[in-house]
Formats: sequence, C-alpha cells, structure tokens
Amino acid sequence: MPKVRANSSARWVRRASASTQDYAEGISTPRADWAAATIAAAGAQAAGVQAAIAAKAFEKGVQGAGTGKWARKAAGIGATRFGPGVAEAEGDYAKGVAPYLAVISNLTLPPRGPKGDPKNLERVRVVSQALRKHKTG
Repeated sequence: MPKVRANSSARWVRRASASTQDYAEGISTPRADWAAATIAAAGAQAAGVQAAIAAKAFEKGVQGAGTGKWARKAAGIGATRFGPGVAEAEGDYAKGVAPYLAVISNLTLPPRGPKGDPKNLERVRVVSQALRKHKTG
C-alpha cells in the first residue's frame, strides 16, 4: 500500500503560496492565447457541463460543502475581498452597463399614473422589453 505523507494540506499551502511569481509570469507570457484556446475548447466545455448536469454534480457539491462552509468562506475571505473587487471592476462595470443605460435613456415612456396605478406597470413593460431586445439582438 502506498504511503501517504502527513500534513499534505500544509505542504500544499506552502508550495502554492511560494508560486505567486510563477503564476504572474504565466499570465504575462502564456503558451497560447487565452481567448483562442478557450473558444477552441467550447465543445469540450459544453460536453463537460452536460455530463455534470447528468451526474447532478452541482447538487452533490453543494450538499458536500454545506451551509457552514459557505458561511465561513463568505464571511471571512469573501467579506475582505468584496470591496476591493468591486473597486477594481469599476471600469468593466461602466463599459458593460453603458449600452443598457443608453437604451433606457432613449426610451419614451407612457405617462406616470398615481402611486399604485396599474398603468405604471406599462412603464415597466416598456423598459423590460427594450432591455431584453437589446440583450438578445
């Protein structure tokens, strides 16, 4: 029977943490273009997703982790990274939302009715349909 070393998770953390520079270098000098390689793998991705759906892998993963792990990671690591991640994404957010804001700003909405008036739902329908049309082309 093969021997399994003790403290494998601690060794993994030490070695992986020491590889930060290697990670950065790999990103700056990839062996292949990320977008081209990812697009070329679209068929494999689709097959993998379908296999995972058939195996109910998502449900099994959630059950295996449980609410406790989710809460611990979200409150710990997630809470400390949330604000900086949002700040870092400002430009990407602005670029992504701009076309939708343009659609909204160019709409002509029906007149607003009094608070609670069912006619106000028509305003919502106009916005919803315009945004959906923009998204789906």
